[in-house]
Amino acid sequence: MNRMFVESGFVSLNKFGEQLCGDKVETINTDDDFIIVLADGLGSGVKANILSTLTSKIIGTMMASGLPIEECVSTIAQTLPVCQTRGVAYSTFTILQIRRGNEAYLVQFDNPNVIFLRNGHATEYEMNQKIICGKKIYETHIDCELGDMFILMSDGVVHAGIERTLNYGWQLPEITEFAVGNYEPDMSAHTMASRIGEACKGLYMDKPGDDTTVAVLRIRKRQLVNLIIGPPVDPEDDETVMQLFFSKEGKRIVCGGTTSNVVSRYLDKPIKTELNYEDPSIPPIGHIEGVDLVTEGVLTLGKVLEIAEGFSNNSDFYTQFRDKKDGASLIAQMLFEDATDINFFVGRAKNAAHQNPNMPLNFSLKLKLIEELSRRLEEMGKTIKVMYF
Repeated sequence: MNRMFVESGFVSLNKFGEQLCGDKVETINTDDDFIIVLADGLGSGVKANILSTLTSKIIGTMMASGLPIEECVSTIAQTLPVCQTRGVAYSTFTILQIRRGNEAYLVQFDNPNVIFLRNGHATEYEMNQKIICGKKIYETHIDCELGDMFILMSDGVVHAGIERTLNYGWQLPEITEFAVGNYEPDMSAHTMASRIGEACKGLYMDKPGDDTTVAVLRIRKRQLVNLIIGPPVDPEDDETVMQLFFSKEGKRIVCGGTTSNVVSRYLDKPIKTELNYEDPSIPPIGHIEGVDLVTEGVLTLGKVLEIAEGFSNNSDFYTQFRDKKDGASLIAQMLFEDATDINFFVGRAKNAAHQNPNMPLNFSLKLKLIEELSRRLEEMGKTIKVMYF
């Protein structure tokens, strides 16, 4: 397993009064490269959305095929319709390609300059100008290191607050200072994007004057998290499943009372349950020596799924779970923030309580819950493996 992992996340704000965002972020993950393209379509609304979508799709697909940037830009110029008002045929864009040799290839055209953080500090980088189809394109090559963070943005970010809270918008030096001040070594790409996006929303006083997008890419170590919920159908398989679960590297989460008892017997360690409710809607957590987190089962995971739905919504800045200590928030921190790879160990033994027709559907069907949570995690870029017993 490659110990380096490329993590990305982004948030977008639509221009006030518009149904569609004129910015588009496209990510492509191949065996050799990770590519992220942020395109900002000219204008706003439907036309801008179409231009940015086509631009990002075309560039992303061509870059992933190994074609040079000259061909990508030329193809866009020849393919997209020409804007009659402005006389140009494509949106502005930023491309960041992380090659498996850990080299970053950055291409920028008319978007605000990418902010590059190394060890939490703003770091300058060389930009080489190239003229393609009459446009000034800037290329940069950087040898990546663990912890490097790249912050891409559309011009809605630097326009934030114009004629409202700031005279000249949010200038790049101030955005950089904000990013440095909010940087944490263990923060996810999505969390950084959310913090900048939330600041833009505030500067616009909740009425963005332009489509606004922040996309963040972070180079980090791989981190495996293992989560087990439910005992196996055959109790005689308890020992085998426990051996497999504890043979995996990484952090361990145990969900459910019955599962906790099986783990307790296997480790010969007692379960210590907390009596205080951090959140009245979420059962308290427990503790077993040798396990990173012990929680209740489907009710808690159902709440984790609710958090995931907000977290993966690119217009939602929900990251409050980072500061909470209830079972669902702690699981969310480990799965959304800490993990790059996740193993789910799912026991298929039926729990009579979960068959109650009065219980909410997303809580009563454990397997459906895991399936939906896995899908959400894959949307976040996590590598997921689900094993049933």
